[in-house]
Amino acid sequence: MISQFFVLSQRGDNIVFRDYRGEVPKGSAEIFFRKVKFWKEDGEGDAPPVFNVDGVNYFHVKVAGLLFVATTRVNVSPSLVLELLQRIARVIKDYLGILNEDSLRKNFVLVYELLDEVIDFGYVQTTSTEVLKSYVFNEPIVVDAARLPTLGPASIFMQGTKRMPGTAVTKSVVANEPGGRKREEIFVDIIEKISVTFSSSGYILTSEIDGTIQMKSYLTGNPEIRLALNEELSIGRGGRSIYDYNSSTGSGTVILDDCNFHESVHLDSFDIDRTLTLVPPDGEFPVMNYRMTQEFKPPFRINALIEEAGALRAEVILKVRAEFPSSITANTIQVQMPLPPYTTRVSFELEPGAVGNTTDFKEANKRLEWGLKKIVGGSEHTLRAKLTFSQELHGNITREAGPVSMTFTIPMYNASRLQEFQWNPGATAHRNVTGFIALNLFH
Repeated sequence: MISQFFVLSQRGDNIVFRDYRGEVPKGSAEIFFRKVKFWKEDGEGDAPPVFNVDGVNYFHVKVAGLLFVATTRVNVSPSLVLELLQRIARVIKDYLGILNEDSLRKNFVLVYELLDEVIDFGYVQTTSTEVLKSYVFNEPIVVDAARLPTLGPASIFMQGTKRMPGTAVTKSVVANEPGGRKREEIFVDIIEKISVTFSSSGYILTSEIDGTIQMKSYLTGNPEIRLALNEELSIGRGGRSIYDYNSSTGSGTVILDDCNFHESVHLDSFDIDRTLTLVPPDGEFPVMNYRMTQEFKPPFRINALIEEAGALRAEVILKVRAEFPSSITANTIQVQMPLPPYTTRVSFELEPGAVGNTTDFKEANKRLEWGLKKIVGGSEHTLRAKLTFSQELHGNITREAGPVSMTFTIPMYNASRLQEFQWNPGATAHRNVTGFIALNLFH
């Protein structure tokens, strides 16, 4: 299926390399990195997850700042290979606890042993952490987590170099605590990726949530876990559940378009009381994946105003307001806005007392960028940008600017209002939202 697998650092260093079939030149890692680093097609942006160079298909995903890459000369399903790369990253993280360059270098013997069991002659054998425990015997070398950014299950969804704040424990699931003690803990996370598009008048045009309930178990003896969801949970289009169950209590109605469950989940009582029963396998795994297109309250509102200030000048005013409680703080916020192609210079003006803000004008692709380190719920932030043009304006400037886009991460928050209730000792639950919001200036 695949010819080679390798992991590269952000600098292009080859950390792990396996050639399974000998069909692809050995310099493929360097060819891949040069192509990704100097990607020029389509004018901007990162290289796509799949591309072809001289008859070799390259597949890659970014996880925790590392590039996981597979190559092949045959025509295989891109989604299958990309899913395989994500699962390999997850298995390695299960064994090492922390997934980064340092942990890979210190545990390269263990990583190669895992790869030899996961893939044989280019074909996948298993990606189950629980199954691999019977065949993998090397012990992980623990990397000090105190001096490293924590990485939770949200990092599996990360497609870029920015790390989302982790919520799960950064410990190996196969290694005991010092003294041979076993941790009796279980971690449950609700991770959601939201996408919202606003019209120029502020109405929601599209809204969608892709979510997962992620679990990582350190419980001994394979105990049965019961995970209760919102009682007023409906599944299916039109808000009508195939289970057709409603209740006057609970945390509010949640309507999901569709969902799927991990193979270890039993749904015997789900139709009665919205409870999932499972015996959690070793490692980090998704208990439930779901999708929701029902309109929900977006965590942010964006307003943009563009005014002409002369023949060769204009002013842009961007306002971002957090619509979530003040007890919650969003971080790693990035706002971007394409400007007219004849923009030559941009000067920025931040609100008084602004801390942790960054501004930039990318002249190559005529794009305004505004970064905010954090936003507290209920607060509002404003950016003014004065534009200078190389030619006089013709027509409506809003036709040539925008749309405004915004990406963010909000720990301890979920937009769908889906909740889980888990009463086992040592249980810890978290929430995490990453999102994309777009504002059309003209339509």
